[in-house]
Amino acid sequence: MHKLISQGAEAKIFLHDSAVQKLRSPKSYRIKEIDDALRGSRTRREAKILEKLGAIGFPIPRLLSSDDEEKLIIEHIPGKLMKDILDEGNSQKLGREIGKKIATLHNSGIIHGDLTTSNMILHTKKKEIFFIDFGLSFFSLKDEDKAVDLHVLKEALESKHHTIWKPCFESALHEYAEFAKGSKKILERLEAVEKRGRYRAKKGS
Repeated sequence: MHKLISQGAEAKIFLHDSAVQKLRSPKSYRIKEIDDALRGSRTRREAKILEKLGAIGFPIPRLLSSDDEEKLIIEHIPGKLMKDILDEGNSQKLGREIGKKIATLHNSGIIHGDLTTSNMILHTKKKEIFFIDFGLSFFSLKDEDKAVDLHVLKEALESKHHTIWKPCFESALHEYAEFAKGSKKILERLEAVEKRGRYRAKKGS
């Protein structure tokens, strides 16, 4: 029996034994042909990303199967979500690990698209951070896309972990700067992304 463990705007997540089923359900508000094509393309893209990351040994749930239309079966990762444990201590150490792993993603031409601590799990046995939920991920080598990915992480940390977000994010950026290819230009672009955000916030107030 499948147990619903998460439901977002895009998909439902079910737990079944040691596997997780991700199902992109049809959207009645979209034209069927467009909806089918969109769900199929997103499912295939996510599968390709998981396959590529699995091939380089990146810590993610293994892709077990895909129907290329709406369903993915992936490995279940035992552990605790980072959102529940980041404030308990070692936030800078964990931040460094996160930053290094994001560098690996970006060096592989992959943008996660939703870098929040809800999408990171500290593996129970391996004591390593695994990244999950690549539903919004895509392939890109653009500095802008990489900078926006980092900005999403910053906003997530600031919102959910306001007492430790700054040293944690700075630790992540330190490792990212060391390991990401072309990090100098990416971090310069990050500053520009943040300035745009502050300008929009000021304009809207």
